[in-house]
Amino acid sequence: MATEEVHKPQSLPPYPEMIMKALEALNETNGSNRSAIAEYIESSYGELPAAHSTLLSHHLNKMKESGELVFWKNNYMKRDPSAPAKRGRGRPPKPKVPLPPGTVLAPPRPRGRPPKDPNAPPKPPKARVSAGTGRPRGRPKKISRSTAATTANSAAGGRPRGRPPKVKPSLPEVTV
Repeated sequence: MATEEVHKPQSLPPYPEMIMKALEALNETNGSNRSAIAEYIESSYGELPAAHSTLLSHHLNKMKESGELVFWKNNYMKRDPSAPAKRGRGRPPKPKVPLPPGTVLAPPRPRGRPPKDPNAPPKPPKARVSAGTGRPRGRPKKISRSTAATTANSAAGGRPRGRPPKVKPSLPEVTV
């Protein structure tokens, strides 16, 4: 069997370390963009993996989200240690007042409507009270069209509501 000599590339430091060294070396006032960081790493470390640009983008985003780097105007820069931490969205929570020692908290109420007691006696049905007018509550029942039309015609002077129907001309009879 032929012995194969494995060409092992030099070991690279982790990407976050390479990115921080690139930012220190470039030392730009407004930070460095991704392509400048990539060029510095390529020139400093030579042989890089095939997925170098993908790995660089991934680690830059990860460092940006964790707060190690600040992304501003398409440039990455180190976070200023004296700068205040960036606050999240929404209203900040109210500060909690410490309770005196020995205070026992009641358990919180459960959400929703409490269940009915199965052993409770049934309630008697409520008696209906009429309003005294003699008419039932709610919207009146719909009256059929023929009765309503005759009632409305007599009340309005004998003329139905709306546009009258179109008069169709009668055709003269033709004899052959």
